[in-house]
Amino acid sequence: MANSMGINYGQIADNLPSPEDVVPIVKSIGATKVKLYDADPKVLKAFANTGVEFIVGLGNEYLDKMRDPAKAQAWVKQNVQSHLPATKITCIFVGNEVLTFNDTSLSNSLLPAMQSVHTALVNLGLDKQVTVTTAHSLSILETSYPPSSGAFREDLVDCLSETLSFHQKTGSPFLINAYPFFAYKGNPKQVPLDFVLFQPNQGVIDPATNLHYDNMLYAQIDAVYNALASLGYKKLPVHISETGWPSKGDEDEVGATADNAKKYNGNLIKLMSKKTGTPMRPNSDLNIYVFALFNENMKPGPTSERNYGLFKPDGTPAYSLGISSTSNVAGSNTTTGGTNGKPLSPIPTPPSTPTSSSTGYLSISPAT
Repeated sequence: MANSMGINYGQIADNLPSPEDVVPIVKSIGATKVKLYDADPKVLKAFANTGVEFIVGLGNEYLDKMRDPAKAQAWVKQNVQSHLPATKITCIFVGNEVLTFNDTSLSNSLLPAMQSVHTALVNLGLDKQVTVTTAHSLSILETSYPPSSGAFREDLVDCLSETLSFHQKTGSPFLINAYPFFAYKGNPKQVPLDFVLFQPNQGVIDPATNLHYDNMLYAQIDAVYNALASLGYKKLPVHISETGWPSKGDEDEVGATADNAKKYNGNLIKLMSKKTGTPMRPNSDLNIYVFALFNENMKPGPTSERNYGLFKPDGTPAYSLGISSTSNVAGSNTTTGGTNGKPLSPIPTPPSTPTSSSTGYLSISPAT
């Protein structure tokens, strides 16, 4: 087992520290991997010879252009090859949550763009050290509860199957962005807070597998494993490319508090250090990238969008993560919980046929 912590380094802000000043901040939380949404040369140079692994991004606006193999090769040369081997770039993610935008021009360009970028890596002799993938929203799932019934949206299966075949051939991971926060915010009366925050709780048993889940993120990951297995891709590695919890939100954003963010991210980091997998894949590495390094003041959308950071722009913690404490964390086989000694009520069974993952109770919507 080699669970190691990753962090998303978003930069939609006008007040962030210089990349050189970010290096010690990343190291202070024990992160060994960074995910960038572009291939910012200042960042990649600042992290040269640090041993930190990078995933770099090609935004959705590049997809059409990257269908052209010559343009893809020029991009890879300039943005990846020029930084190797000093900066350890191991993966390029092409497009973010493309399939859930319901934009056919984008989704039709996704696989050709991934193929062009991979071909460029082959031509440059880099394909053994750098893989090509894309990041998906969890709402590509039609059903996600119980985890054993995890299945992809019918309308996306054909498109996904071709992409999955590409992953299998090239040895690249399947990336998913998973946010229990959205499931809780969407249905706070039905979803127990301790279950989403990795706090000790009674948990829930998947009736088909008899596996016990005491946190929602692991249930979501196993739903993805099951969806992949149903299409014949049982062995594909799954990485959680984004997950996190906002420390502040609007009035209607239930649960967006510093205390909950501290519990979610602090407990998640402790859980990763335990080197355990999910109930369905106890021996599989968990590659998880926490969202995000900084609060980003120029992000559009609700208040929560600007408050996912572990750190404020001045480099001080947005809240204490309490990583050094040894309190019980769900996932460490604790069964205590509840208030005044009363056990927590188990998760109510959701409707047996949720119409889509956006109405199913383990649902998620993209964070971006």
